[in-house]
Amino acid sequence: MLDDVIPYLACPHCGAGLARAGGALRCRAGHSFDIARQGYVSLLPPGSQGAGGDTAAMVRARADFLAAGHHAGLAAELSRAASAAAPGPGCVADVGAGTGYYLAAVLDRRPGRAGLALDSSKFALRHAARAHPRIGAVGCDAWRPLPVADAAAALVLNVFAPRHGAELHRILSPSGTLLVVTPAPEHLGELVGPLGLLTVDQRKQERLAGKLGPYFALAEQREHRETLALSHQAVAELVAMGPSSWHADAGTLADRIARLPDPVPVTLAVTLSAYRRRPAPATP
Repeated sequence: MLDDVIPYLACPHCGAGLARAGGALRCRAGHSFDIARQGYVSLLPPGSQGAGGDTAAMVRARADFLAAGHHAGLAAELSRAASAAAPGPGCVADVGAGTGYYLAAVLDRRPGRAGLALDSSKFALRHAARAHPRIGAVGCDAWRPLPVADAAAALVLNVFAPRHGAELHRILSPSGTLLVVTPAPEHLGELVGPLGLLTVDQRKQERLAGKLGPYFALAEQREHRETLALSHQAVAELVAMGPSSWHADAGTLADRIARLPDPVPVTLAVTLSAYRRRPAPATP
């Protein structure tokens, strides 16, 4: 619940700590943020319009796809990696948490930890707020300063989500671990051509190293691959929940899916990277 993560939050206006005041969170400077009836709070920074993130349709497709267990193997692999991380003080923060599916799986293996689900989509936050009894869901922009206190997280998750190296470094405790999941080039390879999906950047790992290298040292890296047997309905949900949904014509997509075998074998291929925090980079 939200109360579990309040001690780890920071006001997006002034950086001060927050406390519950009835149906809102307030800092000592008087900045106030209403708690939505669905159980999450938006701490979007000054000047943000609060728009963006996954749409209601995208979140619904993701929730249905994940509930069917198609990514249960990946969630288990992530949970094992999280369990092996050093047990320092702090919460488990998931930056770009979506529906809270992966964070909930990790918390099941980290008893007593509070989970902080950070996402820009109010539709995703509504799901994340009820994904686990120890999750608190908070609206924010992953590309801007996060409304999280310095060194608040013992573990930071980043699964198929944006990465702001400096902010991930700031919120992770000195003894903490950052776990990043990124798609491998062959991820969903059986669907990319037939359905006209967006391809994975062949230099993704190189770009990841460039973004995180100044702030983190790679401690361990492993590949996770499995073959999923997806029905046409599951394929439609998979496309609808990801970035390709912004570009796909519904009629054309349905026609292309109908031409696939049912079920169709689909490769899930990702890289799971564990990072340790470097000393803070020198400021100019």
